[in-house]
Amino acid sequence: MSQPTIRLGTRASKLALTQSNWVKSQLEAHGHAVDLIEIKTEGDIKTGPLAQIGGQGLFTKRLQIALVEKEVDLAVHSMKDLPTEDHADLMIASVPERENTSDALICRDGIADFQSLPQDAKIGTGSVRRAAQLLHLRPDLKIHDIRGNVDTRLEKLTSEGFDGIILACAGLNRMGLSERITHAFGETELLPAVGQGALALEIRKADAATNQAVKKLSHDESFSRAMAERSMLRRLFAGCLAPVGAVTRIEDGRLSLTGVVLSRDGKVRIEAQASSKPQSAIELGVEVAEKLFADGAQALLEDRAS
Repeated sequence: MSQPTIRLGTRASKLALTQSNWVKSQLEAHGHAVDLIEIKTEGDIKTGPLAQIGGQGLFTKRLQIALVEKEVDLAVHSMKDLPTEDHADLMIASVPERENTSDALICRDGIADFQSLPQDAKIGTGSVRRAAQLLHLRPDLKIHDIRGNVDTRLEKLTSEGFDGIILACAGLNRMGLSERITHAFGETELLPAVGQGALALEIRKADAATNQAVKKLSHDESFSRAMAERSMLRRLFAGCLAPVGAVTRIEDGRLSLTGVVLSRDGKVRIEAQASSKPQSAIELGVEVAEKLFADGAQALLEDRAS
């Protein structure tokens, strides 16, 4: 008896298709037939700052609806875009090996690195997290909102007169654009978004066949790290648009998590760290969140005008 074809739902952006086609090829290498189904999300249609046009889940909700309504069997998300509150009928079944988690600065010609940015440089980013951390490092910077897919943002670097824009190294690497990176921030210099560089393969909980198929692509360390970060963000009730960053590592059998919360102007920065066994990733995330709360993170997260 032949296995049923897996219907893989994806956004239609170039990066989303690159990621989904990679998942498709991996599943096919394991003997599974896969159909790619493009689905437009609100984030592909609307324009403006993310927080004003729908916020968390803007790029994922339509895919999740397609899963629940059985239009598709599998959705491939960028983990950092996926809401931390799990859907009652869905589950993250697999996290393939994670890409580079760092943020990248792409500068106009003539600027060699971050420190070479001129005074009051114009920087484009759609991320409150990136903006807050950049201002913490360089209060003189002028941060401007920038939207669009990777290609669109790279075009805006020149067309809108930015000195630099910030994108994820992972997306640039996956699209073969790593040569555009002027400066890759260290993970402790600019803490990445929760789940940055990781893919989330989401399915219906009741779909045992698809679960069995996608489990073959999962990477244990990447899965544990992502779950710890998501657990921290969930406990903070912060969402993917909050000024929150996270770094995880597994060394000598221990999973470590460092979390940071900032004021939006970058003037206040709170950091906390803890470690555990990888199997206790969820509990580790809660522990770090509680430490951040103890040091005053709640006030920063509630102060939307800070």
